[in-house]
Parts: sequence; structure tokens; C-alpha cells
Amino acid sequence: MYLEKITVILIDDHAIVRTGFRLLLATEANIEVIAEAERGEQALQLYADLKPDVIIMDLSMAGIGGLEATRRLVLRDSSAKIIVFSVHHENVYVQRAMNAGAKGYICKHAHPDVLITAIKKVANGEIYIEPNLISDAENSSNSMDYQTIINAFSPREFDVFLLLAKGLTAHTISEKLCVSYKTAANYGTTIRHKLNVNSGAELAHIALLLNLTK
Repeated sequence: MYLEKITVILIDDHAIVRTGFRLLLATEANIEVIAEAERGEQALQLYADLKPDVIIMDLSMAGIGGLEATRRLVLRDSSAKIIVFSVHHENVYVQRAMNAGAKGYICKHAHPDVLITAIKKVANGEIYIEPNLISDAENSSNSMDYQTIINAFSPREFDVFLLLAKGLTAHTISEKLCVSYKTAANYGTTIRHKLNVNSGAELAHIALLLNLTK
């Protein structure tokens, strides 16, 4: 169930882009833009002062830029929910943003509904990567290998994999599945080892490749 009111901060160095974001999001009754800024450094202070539910972060800005701002925000607060909204659609940018701690990534040329969907999903603890950003080449080269590995998961491993891919922590998973924290953490370690990945963002990416997200 979505939050009753989702507070958002917009970080983009183009005032006209921020204005467009505001007008778009103003059409959603349960999304409120509470502040905006043009540099990553300002994002750090605004987040500390306002604690928004979601930050919309551009990558290419003067100063420390969106990628470093994302990394610093997540280091300060691991629960920070950041969606990168960028002109860059190449996979390398997506991976770098997600590895920095972003919970979502969409392109500025995406349909407006995609931004709204991303905000709602990320605000409620999910990870969202615009489906079109997953390249056909990557899909064809990796999905069969991942599918084979996941097919061999035990039922419990598969359940934990899906929850990790949604961005849930081991603590939350332990409560949801009624297992101990240690058991949930051990499942997570085993799953990442089998898939040869290190982060929840990579698990989310695999789930998207295999159309396992809802």
C-alpha cells in the first residue's frame, strides 16, 4: 500500500527541468515537491533538514555531481531513497548509480508516468529501473545463465531472492518470513555468492532481466 503523502526533493541544474518536474508531479495528489536545488552539495543539506521520502537526482551537475552526492547521502543515511533521473541511458551509468546506492534509475526521455511509478515504488521500499534500460544484448548473454542458477534455488532461497531484489533488508525479510535475522542474512550471502553479485541493486537488475518483478 502506497504512502498517503510522498515528499520529494528535486535536484537538477536546469531550472526549466525542475519546473517541468514540479508541474508534472503537481498532478499527483499524493506526491508533494517540498524543495529543489541545482547542485549535489545542496542536496546533502536539504536532505538533512527536510528528510524527504524520495530525492530525484540528476547526474550531470556542477560541483560534486549527482553520483557523488548519491554516494555521500547513502553513506550518511542508508535508508535514503534516491532516484537518478538522467539523460544517460547507457548501462554503465545505471550500474554506477545503483552501486552508489540509488534505489531507482530512469531516463529523462521516459514517459511521464514512468517517473510517477518510480517515485511511488521507491518510496515504498522497492527498487525501480526503467525496463527499457536493460539492453537486449545483456539480456541475451546473461539471462539464461541467471535463469539456470535461480531454477536450482530452493523454495526459500527463491523467496529471499525476490525480497532482496525488491530492496528489503535482512531484518525485514526475517520478520516477513518468520525466520531469524541470521538465517535471512545467510540466505542472502548464499544467493549473492551463487549469482556472483555483491549488492541488492545487482539482484534487482537480475530480477528485471528475468521479468520477476511486479
